[in-house]
Amino acid sequence: MANIKSAIKRVRTNSDHRANNQSYRTDMRTQIKQVENFVNNNDVENAKAALQTATKKIDKAVQKGIIQRNKGNRQKSRLAKKVNELSA
Repeated sequence: MANIKSAIKRVRTNSDHRANNQSYRTDMRTQIKQVENFVNNNDVENAKAALQTATKKIDKAVQKGIIQRNKGNRQKSRLAKKVNELSA
């Protein structure tokens, strides 16, 4: 454990940030899984609606620096491709 006052504070802020980031990340992953479930069940309308919310969650995670920009774009692209193949 840290002995220096600034290091103790750093440990505390890092754990706070980690907990906050984890909530964004789990929320994003849940939305992605929801889209994939709708695609697997061939539910076009709900898949499109879930894709919009998943896109928002991914963009928010990128904005907060939780995931990298290219990873966010890749995830959005793959989800959109699945939904578009379903509706075609």
